[in-house]
Amino acid sequence: MDMLRPAQAGAQFFSLIIFASVARWYVAPRLGTLSRADALTPLVWLHAFRYVALQAYSAQHGGFPISDRGLTEIVVGDVGGAVIALATIVALRHRARVAIPLAWLLVAETVFDTITNIRGGIRENLLGAATGVTWLILGFYVPLLIVTVVLIAWQLYSRRGEAIAVHSPVAARPH
Repeated sequence: MDMLRPAQAGAQFFSLIIFASVARWYVAPRLGTLSRADALTPLVWLHAFRYVALQAYSAQHGGFPISDRGLTEIVVGDVGGAVIALATIVALRHRARVAIPLAWLLVAETVFDTITNIRGGIRENLLGAATGVTWLILGFYVPLLIVTVVLIAWQLYSRRGEAIAVHSPVAARPH
């Protein structure tokens, strides 16, 4: 029996459970002690590294059986998410009101990108085809992004009445 599919699915599942547990037990309580902007910033930072999807070009060259269309969907979605994340971080650091719509845009883009990538992976029969860095990204980083996007949405929704410009030590530091 081919063990690649169950291994990849198992890694994603265990990572998702572990990250969700860490988020519930440690991250969520800590976020409640921070200002809205300070709670959102570290969560958004994890999305700034989504440009790592550019490695898919070398994965395709190295034998990962993804089509050019599928590759483009992954790269455009993830690099777009990284750009939105960086814009959100800058807006959060400056306590600009546009930070909240940008953070919601990041949530929406990430959900859309995740669904698009799952559909593309199914369409191209890619489950279990990843190796090397691609396997690590799918088994470790993607579940982390899923958990953090849920935390971002939770912070945005549950603190919707809180101003973004609340004074905090980060806001007082020179940029």
